[in-house]
Amino acid sequence: MDSHSIFRFVQGRDSVWRNHRKVTDEAITQWKQVLNDCNVDVTHSLSPQAHGKAERPYGWLQDNVVRTCVRENVQDIEDGRDVLRREVDRYNYRQLHSTTGEIPWIRFNRALNEKKSLLREFSIKPPYQSPKDIFCVRDERTVDKYAEISFKSIRFKLPTSAINQKVGLRISPDLETGLAEIRFWYGSKFLNTQQVKNNDLNLVHFWILTNTLFLAFSLPQTPTQFLDDNWSYGLDNLRPLLPTQPQITIF
Repeated sequence: MDSHSIFRFVQGRDSVWRNHRKVTDEAITQWKQVLNDCNVDVTHSLSPQAHGKAERPYGWLQDNVVRTCVRENVQDIEDGRDVLRREVDRYNYRQLHSTTGEIPWIRFNRALNEKKSLLREFSIKPPYQSPKDIFCVRDERTVDKYAEISFKSIRFKLPTSAINQKVGLRISPDLETGLAEIRFWYGSKFLNTQQVKNNDLNLVHFWILTNTLFLAFSLPQTPTQFLDDNWSYGLDNLRPLLPTQPQITIF
């Protein structure tokens, strides 16, 4: 997943056709654009050692979950999720961390109360007006002399003031209505918003990306309740968790 084009640009190696003008950390991917608008810097683990350090806890968790499932003779995926839920709850709220010597949730809350945490409340950076301007798919088009642009073979009419100018498209698909809202921006000026069918845009994978990021910025204030009530990787279960406005900030 780290090397998916949504998250990261990966340059081919040892090829005479390699484009040396742009390398991994210079490319602005969709995911990185979202984080930039949230004032979050991206740092890639560019060595096997650094990547291994980040992934080690997850490897341990996966191995422990599998062993627990075997011991408890788990046969159903829902029972497996119960095991995972218990392990996550124990790791976050009961177990002393091997490095800090503290329970992660207690350490996290103390840092917030003492204002020593780098985490901050989510806010929409001007000139943007809505979370849909942040957690979205982005693209650019140049307005033609008829004050129109073409995107995915669909023509959109825009104000004449944008003729011959580049405009930004911020696209937010909604699976419940089957419609995607496209918000048009010319620099810092909001032009208008238009709707189109999701199927005409074929942006399902980007919907999962942007709304998962939105969910990360919008976890409820009681994480234990979140895990108990809503633990699932299913897309149908993710959709009800996406509020219209963020509640608290994780980043």
